[in-house]
Amino acid sequence: MDQFNFQYPYALALILLFWVCARFCAARAAAIYFPHIHTLLQSRRSKSRLLEILKWLGIVSLLLALASPVMTKSYKDTKKKGRDIMLVIDSSGSMNQRGFDRADPMKNKFDVVKEVVWDFIDKRKKDRLGLITFADVAFVASPLTFENAFLQDIIKMQELGIAGRKTAINDALLQTYTILSKSDAKSKIAILLTDGIENMSKISLEDILGVIKKSNIRLYTIGIGNYGDFDARYLQKLAKAGKGKFFAANNKEALKNIYSEIDALEATKIKSKKIVQHTYLYIYPLFAAIILLLLFLYFKTAKGGES
Repeated sequence: MDQFNFQYPYALALILLFWVCARFCAARAAAIYFPHIHTLLQSRRSKSRLLEILKWLGIVSLLLALASPVMTKSYKDTKKKGRDIMLVIDSSGSMNQRGFDRADPMKNKFDVVKEVVWDFIDKRKKDRLGLITFADVAFVASPLTFENAFLQDIIKMQELGIAGRKTAINDALLQTYTILSKSDAKSKIAILLTDGIENMSKISLEDILGVIKKSNIRLYTIGIGNYGDFDARYLQKLAKAGKGKFFAANNKEALKNIYSEIDALEATKIKSKKIVQHTYLYIYPLFAAIILLLLFLYFKTAKGGES
């Protein structure tokens, strides 16, 4: 925001001193020795008026410079430290189950999850996000990217059955941790969502827990559907190893609240520093004062003017 002011505004009050001096301190010696001199000066009034204007403009400009006009510009230097977040989503056959969204019971769980995740991506403006979907196998649907709109389009294009029908949770996490381990971000997060039970991975639970514990990646796990649909203890172990948290949701609203909670827990840190920039403008009225007073002296000397 730009703001104009004077650094020493009280200097402008000196104009009163000059006015009082000009009004009451004028020399009257000429009137004493030449009582009728005012008659002789009638023809020179126009020149005197010019000198008077130059003198006062010069004085005012000089006082403006003395008051030090300054333009102040203040703004915030904001630094946002983004995070790398991998979204790991179950696309197995069980995600075709309907009734998860009470407002639209005909939607299957996978479509509801895509809507909720789409909204979550929309909120993470300064983070890099990626997507892994899994069933029989895990594959990278999108690498880490700052292009939220691109990732949202990828989310919309995901279909059930692309990766098979079963649930390879451990393989999906191994893929996730491999990608995030190559990231140089200070904060790295994985969010696993599933509605099934591990039944297809090549890597064991003990091995994946070892990978998770050695990493600095925070892991959140979400089980959706009824408690019999997913293995809550399994997901709790994973979250505990990843220094994160386990969540359970049995409908769309609960799932939205979970992603909102994770969004709040992993809020991007913002550091703001107010910067004030001063631009001093006294040089302009000072330059004008010099020019005006030089003109005053020139006309006074060259033309024999009176002040």
